[in-house]
Order: sequence, then structure tokens, then C-alpha cells
Amino acid sequence: MTPDRTPRDGHLPEGFFYIDEWIDDCLTDAKYAGEDNFIGRPIAGYERALVIVSRPVRDALIAAADRLRPQGLRLLLFDSYRPQRAVDDFCRWGADLADQRRKALHYPAVEKARMFEEGYIARRSSHTRGSAVDLTLADADGQPLDMGTCFDFMDPRSWPDSRDISPAQHENRMRLRGAMLACGFVPYEREWWHFSVDPEPYPQTYFDFPVR
Repeated sequence: MTPDRTPRDGHLPEGFFYIDEWIDDCLTDAKYAGEDNFIGRPIAGYERALVIVSRPVRDALIAAADRLRPQGLRLLLFDSYRPQRAVDDFCRWGADLADQRRKALHYPAVEKARMFEEGYIARRSSHTRGSAVDLTLADADGQPLDMGTCFDFMDPRSWPDSRDISPAQHENRMRLRGAMLACGFVPYEREWWHFSVDPEPYPQTYFDFPVR
């Protein structure tokens, strides 16, 4: 969960950036580049464990990091820009009802056949438009705060205002939410980790360049 400082592709479209080059003390754990995600394998389009952000997301995250730093807190980013080929990969997985390897960890109470109907998988994503970010908080030592569920836990317990978690876990969610809202982000009421910028930088464009 440390920034990847090794040489990377670098040929990003205008208006996109590697977040660890702009926030020195941020942490990244690019879930879709590895196996620790709801599918259990690397996702199409994620060739490196990097987090790429659009300009408005970058600027708002810098402000959030500045706001949280005096509290001894750091940003830990899971994902931001997401290639369309990754979303297509999600959809192919959703249609393969035989693949249930991560059910116990990520969707224990949801039938995979209802993933699309219940809104857990979408064919179009604000991440692909460069508008969204998935993240949590870590302490000064880099340990993630307890938010009550893991990232991409497909269940009402992941709703920011869920009370099926402890008061301390709920307080941690509100610390993240408060900082993000103060810096111009808009929350998603079904995922404590998901925030977006409004207005969107590219509301009609679904990018597909790889993360590398």
C-alpha cells in the first residue's frame, strides 16, 4: 500500500495524472490490478498497480489530504480512473454465474444473477468518465481505519449511514465523508468509499486507455 515510484508509461491523455506524483504521503492499493477484489483476479486494463485521476479529482484530493493531515490521517486510494475494458470485464464476470469464488467475502447476501438488477454492476461508470474515486483513510503509520466492511462489499452494510456497524466504524466513515464533502466531492449513498466530482470533467466520454 505504498506509492509506486518506479517508471511508468507516462503517456496519459491530457488532463490525467498519477495521484502519487501529486500527494507525496498518499497511499495506494490498486485493488483491480491484483487478486484482492470482488472477482479475485486482475481486471482487464489494469497493467500496473497505479491510481490515475483526472484534474478536478486530483485537485480535490490534494485539498482533502491537506485537510486530513493535521488530524494524523492519510488518504488510501483503491481506484479512480477505470478503463471501459475493465467495466466490460465486470459485466462478463457478472454473466458467468458459475464463478462464485469471492461470494463469501464480497457479496454473501446477494445472488449473483441479480447483480445488474440491484445496481452492483453497471455497464457504464463514472470512473470511466474520470469523475469518481474510491478510497478510505489510514493513520499516520499507514494502517487503514476500520470502516465496518471491506471495499466493494456488496451489501446494505456498505451504505454510509448503515447502523449495522459499530459507532467507531460509523465515525470513521463520517470522518472520510466530511473531509471529502468539504473539498467538493459528492458521496454515493450505497458505498462509503465512493465519491465523485460535480460537474464532471468529461460527462459524455468513456475512456479506455490502460492503467500502466
